[in-house]
This record gives sequence, C-alpha cells and structure tokens, in this order.
Amino acid sequence: MNRNPCASFSFVVPADRPKDTFHYERALARQGYSNIAGLDEAGRGPLAGPVVAACVILPPDCDYRRFRDSKKLTAGQRQELFTYVHGCGAHIGVSVVEAAEIDTRNILQASLQAMKRAAEACLGHVLPGFLLVDGRFTVPLSLPQIALVKGESKSASIAAASIVAKETRDRLMEEYHQRFPVYNFRRNKGYPTREHRQALAEHGPCELHRRTFRGVREFFSNSSAGPPRQKRLW
Repeated sequence: MNRNPCASFSFVVPADRPKDTFHYERALARQGYSNIAGLDEAGRGPLAGPVVAACVILPPDCDYRRFRDSKKLTAGQRQELFTYVHGCGAHIGVSVVEAAEIDTRNILQASLQAMKRAAEACLGHVLPGFLLVDGRFTVPLSLPQIALVKGESKSASIAAASIVAKETRDRLMEEYHQRFPVYNFRRNKGYPTREHRQALAEHGPCELHRRTFRGVREFFSNSSAGPPRQKRLW
C-alpha cells in the first residue's frame, strides 16, 4: 500500500506559526484545491463495539482554533464541539463498521474502510477535493490525499473529524448499554477496563464483542480457525 501518494506536495509549517492548525487547509487552497476534508476514526482499541469514522469539511470562516484532538477534551467539551461543528456549516460524513466486519477484515483494514465510507458519505453534500487523513496510511479512494501522523494536532479538519467520530461512537455505546447492561458500556465504551474484563469473565462475550481480539477470542473454542487474530492496531 502506498502510504503517501501525494509525497510531491510540500507542506512546511512556518516556525513562527507552529500552532496554526489550519495551515494545511490554506496551503492546499492556495494550490487550487477546494473542499478540503479531514478524516479520522474512533474505536480501534476496544474489545466491543464498532469503529466509527468521520469526514469533515470545515468552512473557511469557522472558528477552527476550537478544534483539538478529541482524546484531550472532556466529555462536555466534545459534546459542545460536536454541536458546534454541526451548526457551523461544515459538511460531514460518518461511517460505522461493526465488530463482525472488524473480525473479517482486521482492525487496520476496517478503520481504513470506515474512513473511505465516511468520505463517500460526504458525496451527498459535496465532493471532497483533498483528504487529510489521520495516521500513517491513506484511504483506498482515488482522491488526492496525504496521511498525517498525529494529524489531530496538526489539522483542525482532522481534529473536528476526531470529535465527530468519538462522540458518535460514545453515543452508540450508550445505546448498546441498554441492550447489554452487564458490561457497563455506558462507562467503559467497550475498552478493556478491569470492570469490562470482569464482566466478560462472568458473562462471556456478546454479539458486540470482537472475536479476534485478545481478551475475547479465548472464549471461543475454535478461535484458532477463521479470521487472523488481531496482533496490533496498526
């Protein structure tokens, strides 16, 4: 897989503006690109639930400085920014890839597929002209794009996508809590907390659990067959 098909593009953040998280978007606009989208996902590490991706095209006049890496925000701040991004004129696409598909594809391919579908979901509003993708890999789409490691701290568009993806996934896990309250998905969101592992030991996995993940696959006698086991997130 080509990790950076747009390696010929040059993006140098000026030394006097190290915190300018709209630099990439402006640089691309000066090169003639429009509808520059940020892509990110949430939910690579949990033992249960989907991976959720979001694609966000921010309007040039939005208050981009408000957007930061969703992992560095409180739940209240994420909810506030989730509301703001939906009301500021941004174009948004969201995709959900459930546990069964994660087990079939593996978490890396499922995450890339989720981001691809999120970008495609924007097509009903506007065609993205360029993709800024969080991580080391680009997505399987024939659109100009570049992968940015720790992109949430470098691009406001990616940070906005991370907030939409994280908040969407958290809300889904709260809904799943109503169906499977013994795991307390409302609090742990499917991540391998001590409480979640204890619930697995007492009740076994449910249909939302990722059968190829360590901590879950041990509950299935035929775990040596079928899809490859998950060894790493990337």
